[in-house]
Amino acid sequence: MEQEAAETLIQVASSDGSEPAAVNRARKLLFRRMLVGIRDGRFFLGTFHCIDKQGNIILQDAVEYRSTRRSSPSPMEQRCLGLILIPSSCRTSCHVGCSVEEQLSLLSF
Repeated sequence: MEQEAAETLIQVASSDGSEPAAVNRARKLLFRRMLVGIRDGRFFLGTFHCIDKQGNIILQDAVEYRSTRRSSPSPMEQRCLGLILIPSSCRTSCHVGCSVEEQLSLLSF
């Protein structure tokens, strides 16, 4: 339901038929699972929701993963965060969960 509403908004917003290549690439990323790494070593896994002009990424249903320094059975701690904004200045890596063919189509202009 939520995805259908977002796709309808996208179609209305791009009714003139002319949109930049960057918008096309961002549209292909919508609702895909994305893993984003930041400078302090944490990773966030969530569903790509949007990106703004400054390059900040918003993930929904995000989970934070961070390594634990103390001895524990699991080397990574996780916590559920929900909707988060990741500033472009903090981002070190960004990976999209999809097949190799889809990755190549995302890279093509």
